Amino acid sequence: MDRNKAGRLEGKKVVVLGGSSGIGYAVAEYALAQGAEVVIASSDPGRVATAAESLAPRASIHGHTLDLTDEAAIQAFFAKTGRFDHLVFTAGDSLAVGTIEATDLSLARRAFEIRYWGAVAAVKYGSPHIATGGSIVLTTGIAALRARHGFAFVASVCGAVEALTRALAVELAPLRVNAVSPGLIATNLWGNMPDADRQTLYAQAGERLLVGRVGEARDVAAACLYLMENAFATGQVHVVDGGGVLV
Repeated sequence: MDRNKAGRLEGKKVVVLGGSSGIGYAVAEYALAQGAEVVIASSDPGRVATAAESLAPRASIHGHTLDLTDEAAIQAFFAKTGRFDHLVFTAGDSLAVGTIEATDLSLARRAFEIRYWGAVAAVKYGSPHIATGGSIVLTTGIAALRARHGFAFVASVCGAVEALTRALAVELAPLRVNAVSPGLIATNLWGNMPDADRQTLYAQAGERLLVGRVGEARDVAAACLYLMENAFATGQVHVVDGGGVLV
């Protein structure tokens, strides 16, 4: 990405929660390349430091450690961050996949705690600081659109975030609120699988998709950038899945 040819977010400030890895890191990279000042926040201080150092040569980057299950910490973070233009929420832990019978409900609740309640808290405390013409982009997933065996909790979280997106677009108008809905993306969210199993999953899933491969973080980041820029898009769930809901 040549920043000299960019500038679509010149003068803007973008906050990316979950920005130390995966989709969030790619969003930060894209936003920096387009001239934005970027703030990334995540719960792992080591990953935040590594990401900020890696991104620093590109432009203005600020890294913060933030527990997205801690409401008071989220409130304090936004009070310190001050005025900004776009909020992108990509945070999430490893996917809680499994049948209802075999699922540890405490882990399933944690998925809601980060992916849903973390997003709610981020919007609650972040939205008052967003400048006129700004936006919020949340992250859901196509499990809300296509049921799969063992994905009941994942689908539940995704469905909740989709409903939240539409409701917030109405409640917070004219502030724009949208969401991206990725299909299978090769990120660290699948890191709890053995490497051989993960690569097999990617290969087999990619063969079934219309584009012939699984997604990459940059594919979803490009959709986030579009939703930040498009001043006429709100209440939308932008699917980025390589045709996954069709096959």
